[in-house]
Amino acid sequence: MYFVLAATGVLAAETPVASEQAAAEQARLEAIVASLKPRSGHIAIPAADASLQLGDDYYFLDRADSRRVLTELWGNPPSAVEGVLGMIFPKGLSPLDDTWGAVVTYTGDGYVSDEDAAEIDPDQLLTTLREGEDENNRQRQANGFETVHLAGWAQPPSYDAQKHNLIWAKVLKFGGNQDSTLNYDVRVLGRRGVLSLNIVAGLDDLAEVGPAATALMNTAIFDAGSRYTDYQPGQDHKAAYGVAGLIAGGAALAVAKKVGFLGVLLLFLKKGAAFILVGIGAAWTWLRRKFGKGGKVPAGPHTTIAKEAEPDPTPRGDADAADPGGNQA
Repeated sequence: MYFVLAATGVLAAETPVASEQAAAEQARLEAIVASLKPRSGHIAIPAADASLQLGDDYYFLDRADSRRVLTELWGNPPSAVEGVLGMIFPKGLSPLDDTWGAVVTYTGDGYVSDEDAAEIDPDQLLTTLREGEDENNRQRQANGFETVHLAGWAQPPSYDAQKHNLIWAKVLKFGGNQDSTLNYDVRVLGRRGVLSLNIVAGLDDLAEVGPAATALMNTAIFDAGSRYTDYQPGQDHKAAYGVAGLIAGGAALAVAKKVGFLGVLLLFLKKGAAFILVGIGAAWTWLRRKFGKGGKVPAGPHTTIAKEAEPDPTPRGDADAADPGGNQA
């Protein structure tokens, strides 16, 4: 089994290493894993006014540990992981193992209406998301990124009107890579925003990741007063898009191409897989134009996801301090 360090280009293996340099690098990675502080059971997510009831099947890494995993273990630039609140892994497996990891973020755009949920058309959404893909890929290549093709749904979008959560999975093809990337998107709706759990793995992991994504979705609970049913019409801020817009806005491919702006940063995971964070300014502009319901649209959302990405993909460092709490996301 091999894993790729995107930033350094170093290729390491589980078999005995052939050089002192490789041995030292492996020791460094293992030391980082040993320093992580995994937690199971009840996990509070204060930034989202929510919690995760993980039980004993999964473990959670807080904001600081997650950033170490994403940058120091998986080679992502620090600027790409701003806004990550934590990560979830299967119990008994480490970030260096051949496994998946779920990235936890929160977007406080406001209450997302589900009035359009019954009108979701997976085929039409797929067509919408693919529009302008060629032009977007020309921009990506010019800026040193691999091309990305949305091959289809691994699991079409579905909305649970009782639990107010949403799940779908995309099949992505990166560059000339023969393996497909499985990108599972889980969204749990709250009174003031959306809690996101994004899982990325290889397509051959679908049988394992699909049930895990559903299980994780059911662990997420908003605090009393912040639940979807606590929404106060006329008092609380309402997002400028509904459930259908949430699905489309969750695909960085669509956002980047619609605004003609390279607001995409790739975080490389196992097997060459990648998940995508979008520049929020770009996403907001596109969502307002595509899915706005009319009337006055607010100037922009409050969000804890990554800051708007700059066209220059060169990492610029992490301006955020490490999470001082250590116990909560």
